[in-house]
Amino acid sequence: MKVQILIDNIAGHVGGAISAYVEPANKCAAQGERTRKLFDEWGLSVYVEYGGHKVLLDTGASHLFAKNAKVMGIDLSQVDIGVLSHAHYDHANGMAKFFALNKTAPFYLRKGAGENCYHTHKLFGRFAYHEYIGIHKGWLERFAGRIRYAEGNAEIAPGITLVPHSTTGLERIGEMAHLSVKENGKYRYDSFAHEQSLVFDTPQGLFVMNSCSHAGADNIVKEIGDAFPGKKIYAILGGFHLFRYPDARVRAFAERLRELDVQKIYTGHCTGDRAYGILRDVLGERAEQMHTGMTIEI
Repeated sequence: MKVQILIDNIAGHVGGAISAYVEPANKCAAQGERTRKLFDEWGLSVYVEYGGHKVLLDTGASHLFAKNAKVMGIDLSQVDIGVLSHAHYDHANGMAKFFALNKTAPFYLRKGAGENCYHTHKLFGRFAYHEYIGIHKGWLERFAGRIRYAEGNAEIAPGITLVPHSTTGLERIGEMAHLSVKENGKYRYDSFAHEQSLVFDTPQGLFVMNSCSHAGADNIVKEIGDAFPGKKIYAILGGFHLFRYPDARVRAFAERLRELDVQKIYTGHCTGDRAYGILRDVLGERAEQMHTGMTIEI
C-alpha cells in the first residue's frame, strides 16, 4: 500500500517537507529541491495505491491538487475510485478538475451529503450569521452521472470499505465547532451524516482515513473497531479538527487516542501546529505531521 499527500496546509516538495518541524540536514540540497516546490492550501487530497486499485480521497479546495499530482508523477486519469470524505469545500472544490481529467472513476459520497453545510458565526455573541462552506452549489446535479452514494458499511473494492459514523449525539460536536446544515429552510447543528471513513485492510491491520475527523478521531477508532470486530487498527490518517481547541482538551484527546493503541497517527490539515505539538508530546513517534508531497508505504 502506498499513500501520497497531494495537498495539505503545509507546503512540500518532491522528496520531503518544508515545515516548522523539519530542518534540512543539507540546506544547499534543500534549496535545490525547492525548485520543485508543491502547492499548499487549506484543504486535503490523498492518493492511494492498494491491491491493484488507484484511489483518490478528496480533491482539496481548488485545482492545485492536480498540479501537484502532475509534478509527483501521478496520472489522475488512471484513478479508478474517487471518494469524498465529507461535504465541505476544502475537500470538494477540486471535484470539477478531477472529473475533467478522469472520465470513468465513480466518486463516492455518503448518502447524507448535500449542498447544505454552513459555518455558524455569532455576531456580538447574539446574532447568527451562516457562512456557506459546502460543496459548490449545483455540482451534485451537474456531476450526478459520476457520483455514487454510499449507505451503511459499503465495500467499494476488495479490502476497501466506507464506514459512516455510528457515534450518537454528534450534534454536540457540531455546536462546539459552530458547524451547521440547512434542511427545509432551517439550520441545525451538524451531526456529520455526510462524513465517512475510508478503511483499507492491510497485513499490519486496518488503515483508517478520515479527512477532518469531526466526530473525534478517538470515536472514529472505536467506530471502526465496532465495524470490524477482531481486527487490529494499525493507523489513522487525517485532520483532527483541533486547531481551535484549548491545550487541555487537545491533551485529553491525545491521551484517549494513546489508550486505543493505534500504532501510527498521520495528521495535518485542520489539526493545527499547536495541537500537533501536543499530540507529539503525548504520542511520541507514533504521531507524524502530514505535508504536501509526503509518501507513506506499508
